[in-house]
Amino acid sequence: MTARKKNFWEEKTLSQLSQTEWESLCDGCGKCCLNKIEYEGESKIFFTNVSCKLFNIETCRCSDYKNRLNKVKDCIKLSIDNLNYLDELPDTCAYRLIANGEKLKDWHHLISGSKETIHETKNSIRKKVINEKYIKESELDNYIIKWIPPNKKKS
Repeated sequence: MTARKKNFWEEKTLSQLSQTEWESLCDGCGKCCLNKIEYEGESKIFFTNVSCKLFNIETCRCSDYKNRLNKVKDCIKLSIDNLNYLDELPDTCAYRLIANGEKLKDWHHLISGSKETIHETKNSIRKKVINEKYIKESELDNYIIKWIPPNKKKS
């Protein structure tokens, strides 16, 4: 019996990943592109079903990933050097899972071998959201969703 070779995400911490390894961890769910609400005095971040203006609902990807930080003032800049935003990501996010010493989900493309598995298993936001271009910001709290539970922020 031969021992199973460990995958890079099982043998390295997030800060040890190369840029290519880092980018490959993204499961393509799109949940980081959702508008979130944090009410003053509460320690939870609530997800809405309203996506960023750059989010493509059909492809479940940013339509201008390279320039997103210049075009969207509150876009999350999650990188190897900046893990401060992990609390704003859903519990199923590969970056959160790895940071917490947990395994990737079976539908993650690095496990399943297909980037479509996340959509086929309904774990992405593909075709489930509306773009922020079509709503008023003052109405955002009307769009809080229950299919992604709120995240508790670390104290």
